[in-house]
Amino acid sequence: MSRNQDNLIVALDVGSAWTRVLAVEQMDGALRYRGHGVAASDGMRKGMIAELAPAAKAIEAAIKNAEFTTGVNITECVVGVGGPHIFGLNNSGSVELGGRMREISHEDVRNAFAQARAIAWPSDRKVVHLLRQQFKLDSFEGICDPVGMVGKKLEVNLHISTCSGSALQSTVTCANRAGLEVTEAILETVAAAEATLTADERELGVCLLDIGCHSTDLIVFSEGGVVHTASIPIGGQHFTNDLAIGLELPIAQAEKLKIMHGHAVVTDVPQDDEIEITTPRPRILRRRAIAEILEPRACELLHYVKESLRAAGVESEGLVEKALGGGCVLTGGGALLPGMLYNAESSLRVQPRFGLPVRLSHLPAELVHPDFAVAVGMILYAQRTQANRTEESNTIRSKWRSIFAGNF
Repeated sequence: MSRNQDNLIVALDVGSAWTRVLAVEQMDGALRYRGHGVAASDGMRKGMIAELAPAAKAIEAAIKNAEFTTGVNITECVVGVGGPHIFGLNNSGSVELGGRMREISHEDVRNAFAQARAIAWPSDRKVVHLLRQQFKLDSFEGICDPVGMVGKKLEVNLHISTCSGSALQSTVTCANRAGLEVTEAILETVAAAEATLTADERELGVCLLDIGCHSTDLIVFSEGGVVHTASIPIGGQHFTNDLAIGLELPIAQAEKLKIMHGHAVVTDVPQDDEIEITTPRPRILRRRAIAEILEPRACELLHYVKESLRAAGVESEGLVEKALGGGCVLTGGGALLPGMLYNAESSLRVQPRFGLPVRLSHLPAELVHPDFAVAVGMILYAQRTQANRTEESNTIRSKWRSIFAGNF
C-alpha cells in the first residue's frame, strides 16, 4: 500500500445512518474515481455526534474500506457539515479605494469580504463559508469578479453560513482519532449543490433539499448566488418512526417496510393492494395504510420548507414559486420515497426533480445516487477551491516578478 495520498482528494461524509468516504484522483485538472468506503454510523443522535469513540470507529471502518479499494494510505480529508445547527444570513461589506479610480486587487476583495463578515457571532458559532452573491463597483451592480476592473468603491453581498463550533470540532476530533487530518470543512448543501445543480438553475433560482436521516438541509440560489441556507428538523428517520408507532412494528422492520412498500401519496396506491408481514405477529396490511401514515409527514416537511423560504424572503409578491424559476431539486436518501416529488410540486408550485451527482470518470454506477451527492460535491468543491488558491498565488507571484523586473 502506498504511504501517501498524493494527487488524491478524499471526502468524509459523516451521516446519521451511514459514514461515507470517497477518494478521487486529480491529474491535470481531471478527476478520476479511485475508491470509496461505507460503514454504518454509530454514536450519533439527532444528526450530531453524541459519542466520540463509536463515531471515530465508524469513520475508521469507512476509511479502511476506502484504503482497500484505492491501495493508498489515506491521511487527510475534507469533511461535510450539516444538520440542525446550521444557520445562515445575508450581509454586505464595502471598501473605499481612494479619491482616484484604480484597479481592483485580490486584497481589495478580501477586505470587502472581511467587512461583510464582521458580525458579532455567539462564541460557539463557526463561519463555514462566505458565499458571494454579487459585487457592486461604484454604481454598477451584478458584477461576478471585479479583480482587474477600475473604480473608487467596491461592495460585496455575501451569504454567511455558520455551524455550531462544538459540533464541527466533534467531527474533526473523530476524524483525528481515526488517523485523519481535516484540511477543510464544507457545508453539505453547498457540496450537494456542486454535484447536482446546473448553472441555469442557479441563475433562474432553485431550491435544493438534502433529505437526510434526521434533518432536511436546504439551500437556495438566485441569480447565481446563495441567498438562503437552513435546516428543517425532519428527515427519513421520522417517516420510519411514524410507521413503527402507527403499525406497532420494530424500527428495523418499519424501515424495511418504508423502503419496499412506502409511498407519500395515498391516492397513488391502489385500494386493493395488500402485503403480508410475519413479525411481530402475522397479519395482512393494506399498502394504503402505510401511505396514510407517510403522506402527512411528507406534507409537514414541505410545509416547513415553504415557511423557511417565506421567512427568508425567498418569494416574489407573496409567491415562493416566482423566485424559483429553476425549480426544486431533491437529493439525499430520503428523497427516494415515492411521492416526494409530487408533494414538493404540490407545496412549492415548482417543477421538481431528483438530484443525482455528476458522474466522475470511472465512478461506479451505484454511486450515481442521491446518497453520494454530498461526497461527490465535496470533491468538486475542494478541487475548485484548490484551483482558485493556485491561480491567486500565481497572480501574486507574477506581480512580484514584474515589480522586481522593473527595478533591476
